[in-house]
Amino acid sequence: MANILITNDDGVYSDGLIALYNSLRKIGNITVVAPDRPRSASGHSITLHKPLRVDKVRLANGEYGYATNGTPSDCVSLAILDLAGGPLDLVVSGINRGPNLGYDLTYSGTVSAAMEGAVYGITSFAISVTAYDDDLDFSLAGRFARYLGEILLQHKLPRSVLLNVNVPYVSADRLGGIEITRQGKRHYDGRLEKRTDPMGRTYYWLGGDLPVDVLEEGTDVKAVADDKISVTPIHLDLTADFLLEQLTEWDITDFPSK
Repeated sequence: MANILITNDDGVYSDGLIALYNSLRKIGNITVVAPDRPRSASGHSITLHKPLRVDKVRLANGEYGYATNGTPSDCVSLAILDLAGGPLDLVVSGINRGPNLGYDLTYSGTVSAAMEGAVYGITSFAISVTAYDDDLDFSLAGRFARYLGEILLQHKLPRSVLLNVNVPYVSADRLGGIEITRQGKRHYDGRLEKRTDPMGRTYYWLGGDLPVDVLEEGTDVKAVADDKISVTPIHLDLTADFLLEQLTEWDITDFPSK
């Protein structure tokens, strides 16, 4: 059977991780390495300034996994370099509570864990459900994760490419289908609350209003709005190739160094 790593950014005890485990165990041997607490919006960060600790923990389904004080990206490195005990065929991050659409990808710990898998050359995908309810039903997302996992075990992704999956929170009979999409545009109007603590010191609380979505055809944002599962291929190469030639015309390289 395939060797599969499961991780997330919601924490090792999250319901979404257990749903993912219970689904993927049917197609492979599972290793769980996940943060010991929620690490949402941690981005593609790694821990360099303190030791990483790892504890073996019992999961809600009775199986065992590893909890670490590191980030989602750390979890993948720890698994690949030691805890998995051998080569991995697939890295799956999720099932995340809440969407990871558009520009959210740059913040998402869930997606960043899959990115780290891609950095190591392992076929990887992140999967999210587009709701935040306390009692989320992850069954549809779990079934799709297993379906996609089976496909990716047969068709390995190119190096440095991962898939970002978003599952609308609808019943199976209301699902509008599956769409292969490109990354769309979603942003938040920044909100900053300035407060004063009991000692008279100023502190700030960063937040955000409801997301503003640009509903362009063919994007992840639009697909989810249409109750479709979006599957978006993401490349780690962030180069804006279309701008390379134009930048050479701006005389940037003619800097007089002396």
